[in-house]
Amino acid sequence: MENKLIYVNGLGLNYKGDYIYEFIFSDTLDVWGEDWESEPASGRPKPPEIKYVTKVYTLKDTDLKFELAQNSDYFSMIDASDEVVALAWEMDYDENVQRLVFKFGETEKSVVDKLYARDIMLHEESGYVPAKVNRERTIL
Repeated sequence: MENKLIYVNGLGLNYKGDYIYEFIFSDTLDVWGEDWESEPASGRPKPPEIKYVTKVYTLKDTDLKFELAQNSDYFSMIDASDEVVALAWEMDYDENVQRLVFKFGETEKSVVDKLYARDIMLHEESGYVPAKVNRERTIL
């Protein structure tokens, strides 16, 4: 099964003033995280439980600034998972270039391709070991 985007985690600015984000993927869309029901989200929702995560990419050294669903003053993460609002969308964009928007459940290939079209590379999280999950029980 192809990995699907389940969360875009804003990590803040690095020492150069560039934005850093984690793009978190899973092989299931039946996921949950702490405070995902908070409405509005207002920065409370945490990334999904580790047992759902199969791959993590980092977007770093970029001046791209995204508005993130988990920081919304109007919506919850449940709204993002229901595709009422995107997980992340580009705040400042050139009208002549398609705005970057990343939705819950979007394929890994789609996310990578959108960024690559702008000459932006995601970096696979090194040392990350995906959770091997028996979803009916616990992490193995």
